[in-house]
Amino acid sequence: MQVAIIGVGYVGLVSGACFADLGHTVRCVDRDEGRIASLRAGRMPIYEPHLDTLVARNVAAGRLGFGTDIAEAVRDAEVIFIAVGTPARRGDGHADLAHVYACAREIAGALQGYAVVVTKSTVPVGTGDRVEHILQTLRPQASFAVVSNPEFLREGAAIADFKAPDRIVIGTDDERARAVMRNLYRPLEAGTRILFTGRRSAELVKYAANAFLALKIGFINEMADLCEQADASIHDVAHGIGLDRRIGARFLQAGPGFGGSCFPKDIQALIKSAQDLGAPTRIVETVAAANEQRKRRMARRLIQACGGSVRGLTIGVLGLTFKPNTDDMRESPALTILTALLDEGADVRAYDPEGMEQARALMPEITCVPDPYAVAEGADALALITEWDAFRALDLPRLRRRMAGDVLVDYRNLIAPEAAAEAGFHHIGVGCRATPPAPRARLARARSARRGARIGTPLAASPA
Repeated sequence: MQVAIIGVGYVGLVSGACFADLGHTVRCVDRDEGRIASLRAGRMPIYEPHLDTLVARNVAAGRLGFGTDIAEAVRDAEVIFIAVGTPARRGDGHADLAHVYACAREIAGALQGYAVVVTKSTVPVGTGDRVEHILQTLRPQASFAVVSNPEFLREGAAIADFKAPDRIVIGTDDERARAVMRNLYRPLEAGTRILFTGRRSAELVKYAANAFLALKIGFINEMADLCEQADASIHDVAHGIGLDRRIGARFLQAGPGFGGSCFPKDIQALIKSAQDLGAPTRIVETVAAANEQRKRRMARRLIQACGGSVRGLTIGVLGLTFKPNTDDMRESPALTILTALLDEGADVRAYDPEGMEQARALMPEITCVPDPYAVAEGADALALITEWDAFRALDLPRLRRRMAGDVLVDYRNLIAPEAAAEAGFHHIGVGCRATPPAPRARLARARSARRGARIGTPLAASPA
């Protein structure tokens, strides 16, 4: 099939490459000439595992192309995806649909034969009605259908999510459009549930799904706080409730709060839409407020671990992106935590496997270093904020030897408390008791300190 995708952001680029890999001919277009030039040169504007390989393979096969001319891409397309950004509108939190409606107007001017116009962007309920109205007004004789097809791609696992989805949701009551969309997704149909709904229901599915997952995160974080006060373990509690098939284990990992490009803005858009419709979502409103409060409390946790003040201290930070396997720092808990540390007078040194470029742009006050051990050099405390797999295999004794202090605040419970204590760390996780250094580790440190004093060498300068 001939497919046009307007917008080569995260959703548009991943979807375009995957549709091409399924055998369709895909033309991705964007007004950003620099981004299109980069893609034509084989450079990805985002980090997503294996995306560069997927794009290169399909460009070489002639199934995937990039351009800036929307009319040219739309003219022969059987399916036209709108995959532009819908950020939170400044000032009121509503989804900003300006780009979606601008796309609809450009599509109207280029339609030739019958086409299915699909909103892939995450949009509030009723957006498809407005897109349809724009098309009908500008091209009353055109033959088309407007469909909602929300995306459920997790950053860091987007290609796998596209090719082996839990479900494909298609919102339309038009039988011809149903047939076209079923044909589009036919290569994925075996083993995948394709759910046809009304268009408005499909629009609401994405927001409802994200709100419910955010609710699970908010709930387990509150249980983690309770565990700390009750001397219980959030690991045991989460495992115990996750074994209930009605609940499930996913999204029950305690941490510093959720972030990213979807949950925060989608929840706000859902809240605003619900308020406008006279059906306020009080539970969702509470989740959003609690998440912002949690990020600030997590910053205070580190400050308290350092004796109530970090002024003049060096804090090493491991992980900056909102989750692993992405370079996305939008609404990352690290932004809130690091801002609080800087405001309190700390010197912040940080490393992230993929997020350094964004970090430098967003927070020029921090010092970015090339590896985790450079982060630890002379640091008074470490904060592990993003659960990159690379951090699971850290040489903890080596990390500790490079530090001036011994505090490790593990916001993701990534490091085994016993291993951290054995290496000489005062380990502070989330939802469990803080673990002081093991006596043997304290004794070894004391011996090293005395030995260093005799030869006039500070402990922090000991070799790795």
